[in-house]
Amino acid sequence: MTDARLRHGRGSLAVSFFIQGVAFALLVTRIPAVQDRYGISDGLLPAFLAAVPVLAGVSSVIAEKLAARVGPAAVLRWVQPVVLLALLAVGAGSGLWMAALTLGLFGLVVGALDASMNMLGVSLQRAYGRSIMLGFHAAYSLGGIAGASLAWVGAHWHLTLFTSYLPVVAVLLPVGLIGSRWYVDGRSDRRAATDEPAARQGLAFRLLLPLCLVMTFAYIGDSTVSNWSAKYLQDVLHSSEELATVPYNAYMVTTLLGRSVGDLGVRRFGAALVVRGGAVVAALGFAVVAVAPGAWTGMAGFTILGLGLSVIVPQTFAAAGRLFPGSSDAAVARLNVFNYVGFLVGSPLVGALGDAWTYRGAMLVPMVLVLVTVVYATSFGARPAGYGGGHEQPRTVDVG
Repeated sequence: MTDARLRHGRGSLAVSFFIQGVAFALLVTRIPAVQDRYGISDGLLPAFLAAVPVLAGVSSVIAEKLAARVGPAAVLRWVQPVVLLALLAVGAGSGLWMAALTLGLFGLVVGALDASMNMLGVSLQRAYGRSIMLGFHAAYSLGGIAGASLAWVGAHWHLTLFTSYLPVVAVLLPVGLIGSRWYVDGRSDRRAATDEPAARQGLAFRLLLPLCLVMTFAYIGDSTVSNWSAKYLQDVLHSSEELATVPYNAYMVTTLLGRSVGDLGVRRFGAALVVRGGAVVAALGFAVVAVAPGAWTGMAGFTILGLGLSVIVPQTFAAAGRLFPGSSDAAVARLNVFNYVGFLVGSPLVGALGDAWTYRGAMLVPMVLVLVTVVYATSFGARPAGYGGGHEQPRTVDVG
């Protein structure tokens, strides 16, 4: 495989991560507008929102089977346009049945998209022979910032969802399709995952389980920030409504910064140490939020959280690829399911604890959970017997 082809594959995959960041942010930051458009009651809204990650988890498992047949590049090439069209459909429909249909379609394809993107990222990292996975997720964070900014423009100018989404989809859809021509599976000797004896499958899941827990805990932390940061600042720390919108943006910016430099840290210090450091920094952020005397201190805590959590998820996918080099697609697809488990659990967990106890106390729960990552950090440097080679991967390719 030529160096130029790998560079093109890396660039095109980064574009896909960026597009996905834009699309997801455009949906989640306009949930109130979606609710108003379709007349979804406050009592019914959680059911609609929960359906998206549930269906995404299902499609992540389906993506494992599809990737085994046609490869993750083909899966990504076809599902990314569908995600964008599903987003546009969310903005065009009316009536509860249309909301169920369009949000369900979005959830059903977004899981396959997330899984296939990370499959390709893991395989490219192996081909490069050094850590590049955080760079892909930095592109996703940048897309999230761009999407949230575009959503703010739409809300500020009182644009309909369809009017807000249409120009974005019109630009990103052809960009994604053109970029997909250069997708590269980093394994020149690619072998599809095959069925194994039951005992071996059980052993494989025991090896993957620590990473599944880390993924769940990381997304519990992430969903806590995305769902509760504004309410926490306004209701607990008594900030203004305008100031309450700042923490999530600050969190996204520091997530981008952490991922932009994270690969350098992994190359220098190793994945296990970087993940341990990220978990400790994230726990510190939650602690600052929990004891914050005022809004500015609370914002500082959420900002610190972005730096800490930013490295954990990309390195969890990379660790799965190292643990199962012969069936990394299957490992990534199964691990990706726990992304949605954490997303489903996080927001209701914090809300229930906040109502039953205090919201300050509720912030200590994700703090403790993310600290568990320190215990499991050895899994990030593990590799199966006989999987030799350099610090990150068995061979190094000199590409940019």
